[in-house]
Amino acid sequence: MLRQYELVERVKEYDPDADEAMLNRAYVYTVQKHGTQIRASGDPYFSHPVEVAGLMTDLKLDQETIATALLHDTVEDTLATIEDIEANFGPEVARLVDGVTKLSKIEQMPENERAAENLRKFLLAMSEDIRVLLVKLGDRLHNMRTLHFIKKPEKRQRIARETMDIYAPLAERVGMYEYMREMQLLAFEQLEPEAYHTITKRLSQLREQDGGQVDAIALAMKQALAEAGLQVEVSGREKHPYSIWRKMAERHVSFEQVTDIMAFRVLTDDENDCYRALGVLHRTWQFLPGKFKDYISTPKTNGYRSLHTSLMYENSMRVEVQIRTREMHRLNEFGFAAHWAYKQGNRPDGQVGWLRDLIEIVDASHDAEELLEHTRMAIYQDRIFAFTPKGGLFQLPKGATPVDFAFAVHTDLGAQAVGAKINGRHMPLRTPLANGDVVEIIKGSSAEPQLSWLGYVVTGKARAAIRRAVRLKERAEVAGIGQKLFDEIAGRVPARIGKKAIKKALERLDMEEDDDLYYAIGAAEIEDRDVMEALVPGCTEELPETPEWGKRHISIRGLTPGVAYTFAECCHPIPGDRIVGTRRTGEKVEVHTIECHELASGIDSDWLDLSWGKRAA
Repeated sequence: MLRQYELVERVKEYDPDADEAMLNRAYVYTVQKHGTQIRASGDPYFSHPVEVAGLMTDLKLDQETIATALLHDTVEDTLATIEDIEANFGPEVARLVDGVTKLSKIEQMPENERAAENLRKFLLAMSEDIRVLLVKLGDRLHNMRTLHFIKKPEKRQRIARETMDIYAPLAERVGMYEYMREMQLLAFEQLEPEAYHTITKRLSQLREQDGGQVDAIALAMKQALAEAGLQVEVSGREKHPYSIWRKMAERHVSFEQVTDIMAFRVLTDDENDCYRALGVLHRTWQFLPGKFKDYISTPKTNGYRSLHTSLMYENSMRVEVQIRTREMHRLNEFGFAAHWAYKQGNRPDGQVGWLRDLIEIVDASHDAEELLEHTRMAIYQDRIFAFTPKGGLFQLPKGATPVDFAFAVHTDLGAQAVGAKINGRHMPLRTPLANGDVVEIIKGSSAEPQLSWLGYVVTGKARAAIRRAVRLKERAEVAGIGQKLFDEIAGRVPARIGKKAIKKALERLDMEEDDDLYYAIGAAEIEDRDVMEALVPGCTEELPETPEWGKRHISIRGLTPGVAYTFAECCHPIPGDRIVGTRRTGEKVEVHTIECHELASGIDSDWLDLSWGKRAA
């Protein structure tokens, strides 16, 4: 664990003007607040925030971020408050600490709802200041390093799954590949322990058999490049067990059948040398068609730049090679996100459009399951590139369709999509896109998202937007019916009903908007008597107190006059729904919606063709 003076010295090395007194106060504050708390490892609890602060100094982050790392658990796990933090360390640190802190007062929620609400708060804070994400990633990385000390296996599994699904992909998205790889490896060890240990053992055996083959290949590459006049660094490594396991799962092969276990990196002085080195390697060894990727001319959304290729080495051995400049390597591997935040300001900009997509998902998701599903979809998928006709570049998950593309360009474009041209040809909206496709979306001014699109869209942003649009449409239809019913109810109270009376009624019913009331009426969530009483208190006192009074009396066309009927509890039909009646001998007619699942299961009774009539006075 870093001592107090060691931490301050680290910060002063890259930021001589840092507020030494503030950093010392933050260190002492976290030690005092956590006091005698102990972690599962047996270490003092304050060792954790100190280690997270140390990780942040590796990224050369500013003093406010270091202080946030030191303080990030004080509000959640001690008696400290955000107000205390602000009084001692200022509003900026307080805001960052609040962004990293889990929500309180939600302990009674189910586990998935707690996770979703905490994720929602974190994503919103992250969208305002990227430093919230950097501290959270440092926090998660250190927690993963000590995960094996937790005794409950189900808790270890939950944390590992959350890390694999959310935090490792987030680290990748902001260019923190060192964090991503270590998180994946540690999570893989918990989630698939047998596979982890088997692959680790096989790699060890392979290392003994090959006798330094990685070093030999790296030397051969360096010599070939030197002969071409290129002064480069070449390094090689085995891929880590999780990466190999993914290849085995994706290709449905055994460990022995995975031929590209080794990866090499070539570092050059400038960009032109990257392409020269690529040419030399392709002339010296056979390259594998379809495996070349140019992330220098077309960087990833997180700013990652490199050339990727695969070569066939001796004995049909495949090796992967990444070629980049030293500066690209520094940004790719060691804190591009921190460098970008420092240079660009802390609020995310156009380089992370995916982050804005996440915020749209937060706004559009209806419940915990949707939020977690859409977020995982938005941050954890392999990508393809597609272009607008004007050359705009968008990265999408593999399997994405023109509908996904349209929503990626703009939510309004997705909502109005009626067709698409892919590479100049009219194609169905459900067509999967390929790398490099040029996509033109054909829109209609009166078009709207279709429920059927959910059958083939793959991006979280598209799914969230479609579901939200469908819900709003359904709500608007019900509210429209409710507004007509409200006019009839208002006509039966002994007073003229204006805007002021409606406003008072909303207050009495604890509702905010007129539409909330109309929807409640249309959906039969509130009775007529309650609406009348809210409009004019006391007006229903002289009315008969019978169970049927105040309920909706709407005539049904298609029934013999005088025949009794009830509304089915299974589907709750409301005016405007298409309806049918079912009747068994000697029983009332039961009114169902035409889509009712009970009808689909085959009710043993006569069916009657019904429709809505006028409301009885």
